[in-house]
Amino acid sequence: MEWINKLKSWARIIKRDVIVLWLAARDKRVPWPAKLVAGAVAAYALSPIDLIPDFIPVLGYLDDLIIVPLGIIIAIKMIPSEIHTDLRAEAAERLSRPVSKAGLVAIITIWIVCAVLLLRAFGAI
Repeated sequence: MEWINKLKSWARIIKRDVIVLWLAARDKRVPWPAKLVAGAVAAYALSPIDLIPDFIPVLGYLDDLIIVPLGIIIAIKMIPSEIHTDLRAEAAERLSRPVSKAGLVAIITIWIVCAVLLLRAFGAI
């Protein structure tokens, strides 16, 4: 049972670090190469589209277990330590707040609109 607690703790750290990278990509104090890497890693981690689809046994989840943590490590090393400390505190504060339902509705609406446009483009509707 202890390994389950370690896994949950690791998942919380990854979630916080993805938020740190998202914040870093938008922070004016972060150098642009670090912004680029941070934004790409955060987008990949938050995107429902993977390099290797999750339905492929073992490999589907393996890319999430390797690519995201490695990307986080690389991006964090590119962010100056004092800025990283500030962003980590801001990420922890954001995690303690409730999730925005308006943001969820907006994202779902965007996906539905995109799906309808694709279906129309291919003549399915």
